[in-house]
Amino acid sequence: MSFLKNMFGSNEEKQSVSKVGWRPLTDLGQLNEIIDLSTENPVLIFKHSTRCSISRIVLKQFENEFDLQDKVIPYLLDLLEFRNVSNEIASRFGVTHQSPQIILVKNGKAVYNASHESIDINKLGQFV
Repeated sequence: MSFLKNMFGSNEEKQSVSKVGWRPLTDLGQLNEIIDLSTENPVLIFKHSTRCSISRIVLKQFENEFDLQDKVIPYLLDLLEFRNVSNEIASRFGVTHQSPQIILVKNGKAVYNASHESIDINKLGQFV
């Protein structure tokens, strides 16, 4: 087994630590927390499909370009596992569901959202 691991590497080794500092979004109650936090700091929600290669590519690119560490509070949603949370985000913030998708929340309201190839850290920064 170690021969194969040495030859091909392991998934654990291939996964790099993200500089974003994601908070996992797993519970409907966290949406109230996000609304409260957004009155002091912008909150970023990244909706990610773990089965979609496009979503994985966009997430990785976003993480590589992320430079808003001290400007936003970042949450990452696995929308396949927590579809109810994803649906509530769409309803509560009035944003049509997409994947991958970013939503920026300020003062309890979605002020910016983008999906797929429109996800751009520079554009996001203009709304922070």
